[in-house]
Amino acid sequence: MARNVYEAMFILDSTRFGRDPDGVSNQLADLIQKAGGEILVSRLWEERRLAYPIKGQRKGTYWLIYLSLDPLQLAALRRQFEISETILRFMFLKIDPRIVDALVAHAQSAPVPATAPVEEAPVAAAVAEIDEIDVDLTEEVID
Repeated sequence: MARNVYEAMFILDSTRFGRDPDGVSNQLADLIQKAGGEILVSRLWEERRLAYPIKGQRKGTYWLIYLSLDPLQLAALRRQFEISETILRFMFLKIDPRIVDALVAHAQSAPVPATAPVEEAPVAAAVAEIDEIDVDLTEEVID
């Protein structure tokens, strides 16, 4: 079976992440690897106040992962994430194979510090590359 590339966004418990950031991120990686997945990029997205409390938490840490996984293993991996006490919410998106390289390259770029001037070249190049791809959004995707 062909492996698909997925974008996974997690909202993590900020308290647990603050106490052990490496342990929490390694827990995500371990669950993915046990399911037979390969992590392409794993990084902190941001920490922010939630619009409404989730599992009693008002603040969440957003974590982004791009991974390659056999689609038959996705349901088992989702079940593992659902029972984790560290993960408040998560979402998987299947990535079109034509834009995987651009998205992974963009995610690997280091975040720009708030005090440094914003450099638009890497983002503009990735967006331009994505704009050049003609994608039919009416096409039905079947896993």
